[in-house]
Amino acid sequence: MTNQKPPGWLVDLSLAGVCLIWGATFILVKRALADISTLLFLTIRFTVATAVLALIFRKQFRAPNLRMSLRAGMLAGTCLFGGYVLQTFGLRYTSASKTGFITGLYIPLVPLFSALIYKKIPQLSELFGVAAAFTGMALMTIQTDLAEINRGDLLVAGCAVVYAFHILLLGRFAASANLGVLIVAQIATGMGVGAETFWWEPVHVKWTTNVWIALIVTSLLATALAFTVQTWAQRWSSPTRTALIFSMEPVFAWATSYVLAGEVLPPRGIVGAILILAGILLVELKPRRFFDGFSNEKPET
Repeated sequence: MTNQKPPGWLVDLSLAGVCLIWGATFILVKRALADISTLLFLTIRFTVATAVLALIFRKQFRAPNLRMSLRAGMLAGTCLFGGYVLQTFGLRYTSASKTGFITGLYIPLVPLFSALIYKKIPQLSELFGVAAAFTGMALMTIQTDLAEINRGDLLVAGCAVVYAFHILLLGRFAASANLGVLIVAQIATGMGVGAETFWWEPVHVKWTTNVWIALIVTSLLATALAFTVQTWAQRWSSPTRTALIFSMEPVFAWATSYVLAGEVLPPRGIVGAILILAGILLVELKPRRFFDGFSNEKPET
């Protein structure tokens, strides 16, 4: 990839394209899981993606910081694969649109966990954003009482937590690690964990059209291509801007599930979805004109 700075609109469009791919996969994977066991699906997905990425970044495995990059990738990859496992199992028991919205909780969770780990008090905009997002998740998942929360919703919420830690790990190591090795090591770790665990559940597969489409899209587009494009785009885009663009993922997830499967959110779910998106935007945009009246925050320079 060239080191020449691309136009800003191309960087933003590339990140939005990644977001669209990820959002579109929820309904594809949900359909495929009727014909293939979850861990086997993920193992095949990560194996194909590892082979493609290893070919793309093969020359970067001569980097002087190879060992550190591999260790960092293994740590991040363990979280990444764990998130995919929770999300994919959750898709068996909840809708694709709800999965997309609940997964988006990792965006406001990142500053919260960062505050706990690095002892940095969150800004008021972050606290309001997290509160709004969790309220939205509750409206989407709780019908009458806590006993009726769908177990798929809880699994996907766990996925959002693991994804938040994955992002924190990348933030810790990305600056010092070789990015190509870091990307390959993450996906290869997922492949290794999957190969060791896919037999933990009853293994079954019917090679239907839905399975083939889901594997091709998730392996080549949602994993190999998406991680490569994201890495390239983040050379030129700030983390805040990237996260803001990624907040469109649940919107794409709902739009795709509506077009392909006719999934319609009830009014309560729509309000919850709006609150989740509002929480994400509060965290990333930090509207200071309003919150400066409640705090002594100084504008960023």
